[in-house]
Amino acid sequence: MFSNQLSTSPVSAAGWRRLPAGLAMIGAAVAFTSLYLAAGALTPLLVAYKHQWDFPPAMLNIAFAVYAIGFLAAALTLGSLSDYIGRRPVLIGALILQLISNVLFLVAADISWVIAGRIVQGIASGAATSAFTAALVELAPADKKRLGTILGSVSLTGGLAVGSVLAGLTIQLTPSANTIVFIILIALTVLGGVTVVASPETVVRTTGAARSLIPRITIPAAAREEFYASAPVVAGVWMLAGLSGGLAPNMVRSVFHLDSGFLGGVAGFVAPAVSTIIGLAFAKVESRRAMTIGIYASLLGGAGIIGGVFAGSLMIMFIGQAIAGVAFGASFTAALQLTFPLVAPHQRAGIVAAIYVVSYFAFGVPIVIEGQLIEPLGEIPAVVCYTALTLLLALTSLIAQTRLHRRAQASRHHSQEESR
Repeated sequence: MFSNQLSTSPVSAAGWRRLPAGLAMIGAAVAFTSLYLAAGALTPLLVAYKHQWDFPPAMLNIAFAVYAIGFLAAALTLGSLSDYIGRRPVLIGALILQLISNVLFLVAADISWVIAGRIVQGIASGAATSAFTAALVELAPADKKRLGTILGSVSLTGGLAVGSVLAGLTIQLTPSANTIVFIILIALTVLGGVTVVASPETVVRTTGAARSLIPRITIPAAAREEFYASAPVVAGVWMLAGLSGGLAPNMVRSVFHLDSGFLGGVAGFVAPAVSTIIGLAFAKVESRRAMTIGIYASLLGGAGIIGGVFAGSLMIMFIGQAIAGVAFGASFTAALQLTFPLVAPHQRAGIVAAIYVVSYFAFGVPIVIEGQLIEPLGEIPAVVCYTALTLLLALTSLIAQTRLHRRAQASRHHSQEESR
């Protein structure tokens, strides 16, 4: 949520000059991107840790999934805090946590250090994401507000994609990938923190900060039908995102028998990269149409991933992941656009929280269960069961969306008949 009380002066209360708006916006974008570069870098690095420390596959899944727990806990409690105490305090605190997580990864001696770092990383991202998204628009010069919005969108999924492929390339080219990656990320985080400190505050402090820490998860009656029709595919596309970030890089080695850090990075790159492009390209696509496209793309993407696994073809799996990226970019944005207009402004935080709960539950919990199934079933059957569940979820949403569409058509036809 954006505050209605904005401070646009580049001069602080203490009297010293802040960065100009354009430079502050670019600095904030670098800081925001650094959060998701780090999250994306862990995608191939987790596989390298598994090879180095020889821990069970289930632990790799846990190390991936605990990020979602930290993110969700922070997003639900701290997501609106910057509306009350200002953007800068929240962003500085989040970047300090991000710095701590990067140091934990840098000095990690075993998987327990990585798990701790992932939890802290998730908290940092969950606390900062809404504040950075708002700050990028507020810091943008008057004629560049759209650029601020675009940077807020691209920084997240684009950061995940670029972080994964660059970390994979570093693994491929050097035996010191972990050290190189996190020294660079520490430097970026420090640079971002300095920029945030030197940027103007865009929100005037108001009362209600303590109250904002209480999670409000509500599904107003007016939006329930739409929410329940969208929730299954939202869960499905976030599960596919979890597959790309948590399972696919390890599958390059364990299923396709390719010892390539770079291909592991590509496995984590494909879906978020496509999702970034689709999210921008679909900005003006009608929401119901985008949702339908997303559902069909989810079905095709899931089927492509399963087909690639059975055919032993990494390229087919990559194509399936790319289509899954289309599904994410189209359907997740559409779910927000379809539910928002149905609720009052004061109910929007609650409905967003409900969507985030569905998203991050699906992002974290199923992948942990999949890890527990590897030993009794084997890796390929476990991945197939996981992906098949995303197909069932997409089909559930397809049925619900079809019913909503038919009902809307019948209502329009009835209205036309009455007008005659």
